[in-house]
Amino acid sequence: MKPNPIMPTIPFDQDGAHHGFLRLPYSRDDSAWGSVMMPITVIRNGDGPTALLTGANHGDEYEGPVALMDLAATLDPAEVTGRVIIVPALNYPAFRAGTRTSPIDKGNMNRSFPGAPDGTVTQKIADYFQRTLVPMADIVLDYHSGGKTLDFLPFAAVHVLEDKAQEAASVAAMKAFNAPWSMMMLEIDAVGMFDTAVEEQGKVFVTTELGGGGTATARSIGIAKKGVRNLLIHAGILKGALETGPTVNLDMPDGDCFHFAEGDGLIEPMSDLGDVVAKGQPLARIWAPDRTGVPPVTIAAKRAGLLTARHFPGLVKAGDCVAVIAVEV
Repeated sequence: MKPNPIMPTIPFDQDGAHHGFLRLPYSRDDSAWGSVMMPITVIRNGDGPTALLTGANHGDEYEGPVALMDLAATLDPAEVTGRVIIVPALNYPAFRAGTRTSPIDKGNMNRSFPGAPDGTVTQKIADYFQRTLVPMADIVLDYHSGGKTLDFLPFAAVHVLEDKAQEAASVAAMKAFNAPWSMMMLEIDAVGMFDTAVEEQGKVFVTTELGGGGTATARSIGIAKKGVRNLLIHAGILKGALETGPTVNLDMPDGDCFHFAEGDGLIEPMSDLGDVVAKGQPLARIWAPDRTGVPPVTIAAKRAGLLTARHFPGLVKAGDCVAVIAVEV
């Protein structure tokens, strides 16, 4: 396997707080010997577990970057046992552009693993995490929210895994994060995901969906900040008591949780996030965008449960996810 061209400007194995970059050479029209400079912080204090913390896997999701920028600026190495690796923007080009995918190569970071050291910019970043950073970690937290096109109830999530000991360790970490909702999450497209890459290496993995609409709120950022410190305490990296509150356990048991538009149009929500819905209950209506007097198409719930995610923009296209229902456990 070819070496990855990314070079860190800071050490991973020295005590203290180190702030720098992952520098990826990137020759382009405006900079022949240019680089993508991805901010990274490594905080280490002696031997102990390593946590890898990432945000902006998709560039239009902001709770993670805010919480991790704050953590990098405030975490005292004296409080740490082990090591914390903080990357506020995993897909840094997308983050700077405010887009889900990279403006350089249109790469969706969360569909690009295991990556390639001689591939596109997105593939090179994925390869570096796959072969360098993830192997260092004992526990990985990857923040997500709905970006510009979805909105979620704020939840932390893990996946059902074949290794039940690994699954149980991930569930325990999710519960320690202590979001208002805790989800056993079903992915409709898991190929190439960072989640899968981490889990296949046997690591404890927690992800989130903390809101959406291409922004963040004081509440969603507060959940993100509290959750990461709880996770580090749970991992034995920080000392102290967990800051806990009530959480509702949710499950996404099958494909009937997902509801998709079959045509373009103007969406009329019929239920709001957090509503309990019955099977067959209208979740949304889609009106023809180009004429009046045409009845709308109704999207009905395929199962009973809690409306956990919804399409955010007022216009939808065929194939867009309109709603997601989870069931309370």
